[in-house]
Amino acid sequence: MTARTDTPGSVTTVYKVSGMSCGHCEGAVSGELSELSGVTSVKAVASTGEVTVVSASALDEEAVRAAVDEAGFELVGRA
Repeated sequence: MTARTDTPGSVTTVYKVSGMSCGHCEGAVSGELSELSGVTSVKAVASTGEVTVVSASALDEEAVRAAVDEAGFELVGRA
């Protein structure tokens, strides 16, 4: 598990997402994940398939999976 607390009250989790290949893909995934309650920052990197999410508390993985699916990609799991 790659969840860690960087600052008091925040959790950083790195997820693996398959199918991202460009900046537009990164934007689509970031946009959907940014809408989840408590999310303060999202950084998607197509070349590695990694998406780093900073949130106020741990996120429900099914909610993350649904957001990634809505963007048209597949959540593989945590990096």
